[in-house]
Amino acid sequence: MKLAAIDIGSNAARLLISEASPKANGEMDFTKVNLIRVPLRLGIDVFSTGAISDKRADSLVSTIKAYKLLLDVYEVKYLKTAATSAMRDATNGPQILERVRQETGMDLRLISGQEEASYIYENHIAENLDKTRSYLYIDVGGGSTELTFFSGNRLIFKESFNIGTIRLLQNQVTEAQWQQMKDFLRQQLRMYNGVVAIGSGGNINKVFSLSKRKEGKPLSLELLKDYYKEFSNFTVEERIHVYNLREDRADVIVPALQIYVNVMRWTDIEEIFVPKIGLADGLVRSLYNEITRV
Repeated sequence: MKLAAIDIGSNAARLLISEASPKANGEMDFTKVNLIRVPLRLGIDVFSTGAISDKRADSLVSTIKAYKLLLDVYEVKYLKTAATSAMRDATNGPQILERVRQETGMDLRLISGQEEASYIYENHIAENLDKTRSYLYIDVGGGSTELTFFSGNRLIFKESFNIGTIRLLQNQVTEAQWQQMKDFLRQQLRMYNGVVAIGSGGNINKVFSLSKRKEGKPLSLELLKDYYKEFSNFTVEERIHVYNLREDRADVIVPALQIYVNVMRWTDIEEIFVPKIGLADGLVRSLYNEITRV
């Protein structure tokens, strides 16, 4: 069964096409057939002017048209969509979503930060880890950071904060917002020891790749701090050439590391696992559950 998800984020738009098939033990396996990412950077407009420009709106419509053609070629029957932080904050967000619907026939669903955190949790990565440990999912996007805490085989909380890489680049995050996140985490996790982090998002995936760690091995907080300092000493142009980064990754990787490092410092977390999952993966799993419940 082919399933697909479209994630319209503040930094990029992603189309994930997956094949769902049962494993020998009866559990479902989701195999990535294709993942396409277009760096629309809607947040650049929204977090500085409050609205999405006509040029970026045109690019979004063109991207969705291209995605629709790919969905037809792959013969995908089931699709779930989500538009996140930038579209939530854009004053012209509803008009652009309506334009997309009229010109492509596709409904892009606007989701809240809480829903975003829930879909990321749909990946249930922690369920395959040590049941006696506690895990904090940290998903860093262009417009927001979603935090989901899982302990003793159950969900404890999920929360979204308007602290993201594009917002930081645009100087749109205040000290009060950082403090709010810090206070929330310290209050919620004060009774838990030995918490392990699970990171998702393109930036932490790139750091993991650069680290040459073996799949399934965690990154340490100290290593993230080292990368943060190292990347900060280079210009965006230098990062592109030294680390072979795309331009739209080279500028956001530093603020992303700032978020991961801060969250881990505030919660006394020493290690972070990077299973290469994100919102689109969670959307696919949620879609499968919806289909099979019918």
